[in-house]
Amino acid sequence: MAEVWDRELTELFLRIGTRFTRVEPRRRMRDYVRGLLGPVGRKNSWQLAEFGGHPAPHRLQHLLARACWSADGVRDDLQAYIGEQLGTPDGVLILDDTGFVKKGTVPAGVQRQYSGTAGRTENRQIGVFAAYAWTKGHALVDRELDLPKSWTDDRQRCQGPRVPDERGRRPGLALPAVPRRRRALLRRCRPKSQQVHGPRIDFLIAQAPPEAWQRLSAGSEAKGERLYDWAAARLPAVWEFDGDQPTRQRWMLARRSIARPDDVAYYLACAPLDATVADLVRVAGCRWKIEECFQSAKNECGLDQYEMRPYVGWYRHITLAMLAHAFLAVMAAREREKGAAATTRPTSWTSPRPRFAVCWQLDPATVLRTATTH
Repeated sequence: MAEVWDRELTELFLRIGTRFTRVEPRRRMRDYVRGLLGPVGRKNSWQLAEFGGHPAPHRLQHLLARACWSADGVRDDLQAYIGEQLGTPDGVLILDDTGFVKKGTVPAGVQRQYSGTAGRTENRQIGVFAAYAWTKGHALVDRELDLPKSWTDDRQRCQGPRVPDERGRRPGLALPAVPRRRRALLRRCRPKSQQVHGPRIDFLIAQAPPEAWQRLSAGSEAKGERLYDWAAARLPAVWEFDGDQPTRQRWMLARRSIARPDDVAYYLACAPLDATVADLVRVAGCRWKIEECFQSAKNECGLDQYEMRPYVGWYRHITLAMLAHAFLAVMAAREREKGAAATTRPTSWTSPRPRFAVCWQLDPATVLRTATTH
C-alpha cells in the first residue's frame, strides 16, 4: 500500500512540477506536501522543515513568500487532476466560507468578526472555497481570501502583506474560478421570509398540497439514509431574468424534518429544464460535504496551520494543503470503488393543478393511493 501511495504521489508531483521553473522550489514543494500528508503534530513551517530534513524553516518559508511560482497554476492542475480522476456527470459544486483564527492585525484580511463555529467574536481571516462533490467522495478545488472594507479602505495597510493593487481596491471576494464557469444550481434561503418575486417563500410552501410532500433521501451517512420530507415547485418564468426562451427553470424547494415537522429549510434553485425533484434533493444533500472537506483538510492536511502574513503566502499554503487533501480524496475513492452499491433515483410527477402560479411536483406513491381509493 505504501508503495502505491508513493508512486501515485510522485505522479501528482510530476503533473504540477512544470509550475516551478527551478529545481530548488520544486523539491521544497514536494517536501512541503509530504509534510502536510505526514504524521506531523503541528503543520507549520518549523515542524514541516524538521519532518523534511531541513536544518531550519527558511527554505520552506521562502517557498511560500518569495519563490517564483503560480499558486493559481497549481490550482488549475489540481482541478484537472480531480476532473480526470473523479469527475462524473452528476458532480456538484458547493460554495462556502470558513474562518482561520489568527493573532495580530498584520495577516492579510484579518479582522475581529463573529465565528458561528466558536460562538464568539475572534480575530480571523475568512476564505471562500469551492468543493467538488461526487458519488464516492469530495474535495476542495478552489479558494479566495476575503478582504473586508477595513482593508480595502486602507491602502497603506494592504502594502504590509503585499496585497495586489487590483484586490486592494475592492472589498469582498473574487468569485472562485470553477463556479465562475458554471452557475450555482441551488442556494439556501436565509431568512425564510425571502420573497419569490411576490409572496414569501414560507407562505408559498405552506400552501403545498399534502401529496406534494415526498420522503426522499438526501444521501447516506454512517447511520443510514438521511431521510426528509421534501416539497418542490417550479416557479413561473420571469422575463427580465429568463427571456423569451428560457434554458433553465427556477424552483423553490422545502426540506421538512420527519421528527420535528416545524423544522423546515427553504431553497431556491436555477436548474436545467430536465431537472427533477430528485436532482434538487441530491444537490441540497451535498451541502454538508464541504463542511467535511474543511474538517478533514484542517485535521489531516494542516489547512489552517499556517503562519504566513503575506497575501501570496496564504494562497500558496492553502493551495498546497488542498493538493494534499485532493490526493487523499482520490486514494480513498479508489478504495471505496471496490464495494460501490447501485442506487435508485426516485421519480417526480407534475401536479395537474397549479397554485399561486407555481407547479407542484407530486409524490407518485401518494397519487396512486389516492386514485385507487377513489
